[in-house]
Amino acid sequence: MLRTRLCELLRIEHPVISAPMAGSAAADLVAAVTAAGGFGLNGATSPLWQEDRSAWLRSQIHAVRERTDLPFGAGFVLGFPQCEELLQVALEERVAAVSYSFGDPTPYVTAAHQAGVKALVQVQTIAQAETAARAGADGITAQGTDAGGHCGLNGTLSFVPAVLDAVAPIAEVPVVAAGGIADGRGLAAVLMLGADGGWIGTRFCASNECALDPWIKERIVAAGVDDTVWTLAYDRVLGFPTFPEGIASRVLRTEFTDTWHGRDDEIVSRQADLLPQVQALGNEGGDAVWAGNAAGLIHAVEPAAAILHRIVAEAESLLRDRSAQLLR
Repeated sequence: MLRTRLCELLRIEHPVISAPMAGSAAADLVAAVTAAGGFGLNGATSPLWQEDRSAWLRSQIHAVRERTDLPFGAGFVLGFPQCEELLQVALEERVAAVSYSFGDPTPYVTAAHQAGVKALVQVQTIAQAETAARAGADGITAQGTDAGGHCGLNGTLSFVPAVLDAVAPIAEVPVVAAGGIADGRGLAAVLMLGADGGWIGTRFCASNECALDPWIKERIVAAGVDDTVWTLAYDRVLGFPTFPEGIASRVLRTEFTDTWHGRDDEIVSRQADLLPQVQALGNEGGDAVWAGNAAGLIHAVEPAAAILHRIVAEAESLLRDRSAQLLR
């Protein structure tokens, strides 16, 4: 059985965290991953269209607890609307851990600890990793550019060990790898890099429990590793809050990205015209599908528990058998 510091920290059976994906990591997915022995994270700063987002998040937490008594958490994009109000809900409900992304985590780590909640911090640069370690983060997620949704440009394979090296002199803290993990090969690889677990998003998007429309899941299954683009086009047309410099979205290529990628200023000036066009296109080519390169390794929509158990079993087999094949 795989056992790492992450398992001890979060009191979980398997060193796998399901990412807090906006609009898709809702109660059903969180509960399924958690009940299967991983650690589910709710996308707590979404959806932006909810009238009472605090009530929505509280109901999400209660819905997970109706399905499992195992530990789970909630993820926050710092700087998003109502972030601090939503965070307060999670801390009041005493989820096992909260995760923070895309902002200075220092005051928020302190707030979590005061509530008796673990604080995980997702980073895209070495400077951010060092800040998180100094802030007292209980776990650091090193996110590579392979990841779906908002991410930076550092490659997972080199970024994960670099983060491990950078934070080691500051604090003994588990490091989790994010970006490009969709099967046991990916999990085994990041564990061999020194990571304490895998943070998985795109693979769980193509699960029965993910709160995405069926056509989105079908497009992820049909996509190849060559079919994504790192772009600001959707952020600009949808009017998203500004992310830190060096962050853009990895999405599946569409007619919209083929036309508008790299034309950010023009998109902003024409937002009123372009937004209705994107919304009208839907699954016919315009609507965004936030997904990483790992989409090319996904071949079916399946139950989240089956996905998790297969990834772990494959990783265990590889770590046991491949070493024996190579070391003679």
